[in-house]
Amino acid sequence: MLLKEIPFLPSFVRSPLRQAFFVQGLAGGLVAGGLWLLPEGAVPLLGAAVLQGIVAALFSRYWGVPRWWHGIHLFFLPAAVLLGRLAIAPGWYLAAFFLLWLTYGRTDRSQVPLYLSNARTAQAVLQLLPARPCRVLDLGCGQGGLLRRLARARPDSTFVGIEHAVLPWLWGWLTSIGMRNLQIRYGDFWRESWASYDVIYAFLSPVPMPRLWQQARLQMRPTAWLVSNTFAIPEVFPHQVVEVADHRATRLYCYRLASSSPAAAGMHFP
Repeated sequence: MLLKEIPFLPSFVRSPLRQAFFVQGLAGGLVAGGLWLLPEGAVPLLGAAVLQGIVAALFSRYWGVPRWWHGIHLFFLPAAVLLGRLAIAPGWYLAAFFLLWLTYGRTDRSQVPLYLSNARTAQAVLQLLPARPCRVLDLGCGQGGLLRRLARARPDSTFVGIEHAVLPWLWGWLTSIGMRNLQIRYGDFWRESWASYDVIYAFLSPVPMPRLWQQARLQMRPTAWLVSNTFAIPEVFPHQVVEVADHRATRLYCYRLASSSPAAAGMHFP
C-alpha cells in the first residue's frame, strides 16, 4: 500500500516530498513524546536522532514507500545533527542542494532515480532493433551513453533521448555533438509525442510503469515496441524477455502494441 492511499492522511499529502516530510514529522513527534517521559538528558541528541531515523524508516517500509526512501528516512536527521556540529558555512549546504538538483532533477516528483544503462545492455538492445532503418526514443536518457553506442552502430537509424535533469542532459548533449543521427533533448518525455517511433526504451522505476503503458497504448503505433529495462509493466505479459549477461542480471521486458502473443526468444524486432 502506498502512503498516499492510507485513509487517515490529510488530502494535501500527495507528492513523495510531502509524504517524506509527513513520515519524518510523525516519527519525530513519537520519539519526542517518548523522550518527554524520560529524565532530561537521558538520551543524547544524536541518539534521539538515530531513534527517530529508525522509526521513520520503519514507517516508510510498512507503508510501502519505494525502497530508496528508506535510507533517506533512516539517515536524514542523524546526518543533520552530525553536520550541525561542523563549522560549515550555510552557503555550502545550498550549493550541495543545487548540485543534487542539477544532477537528479525533480526525482521527488518523477520517482525515477538516475539509472544508467551499461554497455552490455546497449548491445542487447542493438540486437533487438529492426534490420531496416528505424526511429528509437530513450525515455529519461541520462547522459546518453546507451544512445551513443546505438547511434554509432546504426548510422542508418535515428535516435532521440529526452532527459529532465540538467547536468546529465548537458553532458549527453555535448558528447553527441557531431552525431547526425542522435538528438539529446532537455524536457519532459511525458509531453513528447511517441507516435513516430518504432522502438521506445525506458529504464525508470516501478512507480510510473502503469502510466507508461497507458501512454504507450494511446500514442505508439500498433507495430511499435516498448522495451523496459528491469521493471515489468504490472498485469501485462511481455512478448519477450531478454536476459543480459551483466553484473546486475538485467532483464529487458519487450512489449508490442499490436498483439498479445509472446515472441520467440532470440528474435529481433521485425
